[in-house]
Amino acid sequence: MFDPSRDDVRRFFCEAWHKHREGLPVTPLEAIAIDRIAQHPEYHALLDSGDAALTAEFSVESGQSNPFLHLSMHLAIAEQLQIDQPPGIRAAYEQLVRRTGSEHDALHQVMECLGEVVWRAQRDRTPPDGDAYLDCMRRRATRH
Repeated sequence: MFDPSRDDVRRFFCEAWHKHREGLPVTPLEAIAIDRIAQHPEYHALLDSGDAALTAEFSVESGQSNPFLHLSMHLAIAEQLQIDQPPGIRAAYEQLVRRTGSEHDALHQVMECLGEVVWRAQRDRTPPDGDAYLDCMRRRATRH
């Protein structure tokens, strides 16, 4: 199983963004990452900062969200949607897109659900609950 370190993940996003900015060829995974980075201009300066990006700390106490975690969740969700795993995630996502009117806003709704399911799994020391994940998405898709 692929188990990148914190620095590996950060380097991946920084290098993908650098390749994009320089017009260099990218891998399919880098292309997905670049699409997500482009939707987050607030991360561009950090990704351009080189070593500063590798050493930056993002603490909840300081009110900072971790852009690398955020982008990593975007990639995880992109893969889940591509292979429809857990089964039904693509349909639930499409419902969210219709409700929000925006693919990016829908992805952030999915991200909230994923974060909740992962947090519960870590707290309870159990595997993530795919049914609870989809239920969360469906509830959000039917909110008025």
